[in-house]
Amino acid sequence: MDLTCRTSTLHLRDTFTIARSSVDTEQVLVVTVDAGGVRGSGEGSPVGYWGESVASMADAVAVDGAALLGDDLRDLEGIARRLRAWDGPQGAKMALDGAAHDWVGRSYGLPVWRLLGLSRRLPPTSFTIGISSVEETVARVRRAPGFEVYKVKVGGPDDVERLAGIRSVTGARLRIDGNEGWTLDGARELLPRLRELGVEMIEQPFPAADLDSSARYRELPDRLPVFVDEGCRDLASVPAVAGYADGIVVKLAKCGGIREAQRMLAAAAALDLRVMLGCMIESQLGIAQAAQLGALADLVDLDGHLLISDEPFTGLGLVDGRLVLPDAPGLGLVPAGAAA
Repeated sequence: MDLTCRTSTLHLRDTFTIARSSVDTEQVLVVTVDAGGVRGSGEGSPVGYWGESVASMADAVAVDGAALLGDDLRDLEGIARRLRAWDGPQGAKMALDGAAHDWVGRSYGLPVWRLLGLSRRLPPTSFTIGISSVEETVARVRRAPGFEVYKVKVGGPDDVERLAGIRSVTGARLRIDGNEGWTLDGARELLPRLRELGVEMIEQPFPAADLDSSARYRELPDRLPVFVDEGCRDLASVPAVAGYADGIVVKLAKCGGIREAQRMLAAAAALDLRVMLGCMIESQLGIAQAAQLGALADLVDLDGHLLISDEPFTGLGLVDGRLVLPDAPGLGLVPAGAAA
């Protein structure tokens, strides 16, 4: 088996601003495994607020990657157990897990979603609008027509005006993401107007550690549903969320890959938690890994590849605001410019 990894720099179409940061580029790690004449590729994104970086991910894969994959790439559950026990970066786990799934699917001549026994039909994905001026917010919505749902990053001084501007040009459903930037008093003050504007849910309004605000918010009679993102990492995080929120956001970069994400989806269903399948800024390769599980999710927020200008992979479709999974083996993607 030959295991390699490389850094890929993704350039955003527009500066992407959330409550805690702004970026123009993002780096991801692409891991490739060659064995038995078959090549599988996976991508991982660093979780910056956990101190991860692409450099630390690459170093970890170089040291432990081969041992984690083991001598039988078809043993996806065994690989998942080793990744779960490993103390390496979550983004590195995502890349290794993705490469193994891609390799197995290509070996058997089947798409990963079929290997998992799932449908290729996904709920509509939201399209994310970062924090900017009211005018630029509206312009970005106009430049991205055809989506049933827009997810709007909030945490700036003009949040209500921006949402009103969006509502003036589209009847699409609206979701908002606070990225831990709200206070309970601020949320309480905004709720009536958010309801008037048709906002249907709020993602991570309060800091992950501020469980008191989350619990007190849950007691409000007119609250909007809350989905926990930064406060929900992996399977072990899920049960606690059921006590103070309505849903979880599952991201492969946080939980470490397809296998762990599937366990989280099952646990959420057992606890009557709704699930939004989310992403970081990723190429089609990283998005495709999460999208294999899309049929199990209540909501889908897999648009990271739509925010970049230099897509390194192709094969993932988009029709009427829904991702279309390839019917080709594995993850079904090819490098941009290469023949399928």
